[in-house]
Amino acid sequence: MSTLLVTHHDCIEHDPGDFHPEHPDRLRGILRMLESEDFMLLHRMDAPHADHAQLLRVHPLSHIEHFLDMVPHDGHHSLDGDTILSPKTGEAALRSAGGVCAAVDAVAQKEVRNAFVATRPPGHHAERSQAMGFCFFNNVAVGAYHAREVHGLQRVAVMDWDVHHGNGTQHIFWDDPDAFYASTHQAPLFPGTGEADETGAHNNILNVPLPAGAGSEQFRAAMTDKILPALRAFKPDILFISAGFDAHARDPIANMRLNVADFVWATEELLKVADECCDRRLVSVLEGGYDIVALGACTAAHVRTLMGI
Repeated sequence: MSTLLVTHHDCIEHDPGDFHPEHPDRLRGILRMLESEDFMLLHRMDAPHADHAQLLRVHPLSHIEHFLDMVPHDGHHSLDGDTILSPKTGEAALRSAGGVCAAVDAVAQKEVRNAFVATRPPGHHAERSQAMGFCFFNNVAVGAYHAREVHGLQRVAVMDWDVHHGNGTQHIFWDDPDAFYASTHQAPLFPGTGEADETGAHNNILNVPLPAGAGSEQFRAAMTDKILPALRAFKPDILFISAGFDAHARDPIANMRLNVADFVWATEELLKVADECCDRRLVSVLEGGYDIVALGACTAAHVRTLMGI
């Protein structure tokens, strides 16, 4: 079995405007990197639209309808200073959430070993009823609850290594004893959540905030000492990665100092957890990463590691 890449051109067409960090070249750059000879054996799939049943497991109908109603016919519409819609944003957001569900299907049915979902807009800041932080639907949560509802994978876990705390995923998982969320992130930093004492209603949230300037040693210690043992203790049926690459030292909107080798190492460690706990089921979902060179290099290395090459 190989690794599946799920993406769609519509996700490039979401355009929040000139000089916005979450711009279309992020995905263009990733897809160019994944066209090299190293990735000839990568399985590929167009991301489908998420349907209402998939979205409603996470978001109320009022949130879904309000978002889709706000998509402009031309120009831009701002939900807040960061979260901006263009005419193709609705299509892109539906495919971002639907792509994770399609990846879950392929992994759960053993069509592939694991999957990487290269779509945008990202999702981990989206709460049940609140779009924010470039995010409209919480893609990884939609995929997690799809895995539970459709494939009977009751215990779902997300490891989020984006430099920003995934407040949305934490918010959605907070009261669910069979959903585990772990995060390393820079603190203080947007969105201002993710303190170590935020542990969920069932001790199912694990935050390991790291200071500005933290690098390989602090990140790997957080993973080795806290997050990897907690994931193994939780024993998920499927493991997700919220794979933001903005903790890289080159990233312009944060101040951590990770490098490509750190993301390779973390991917290897999470693959071991998936092998041990959930019959290898792992789905990685693109979140942040705003330096095009670093994002492309990190993503390519991440996918090579998922492929075992």
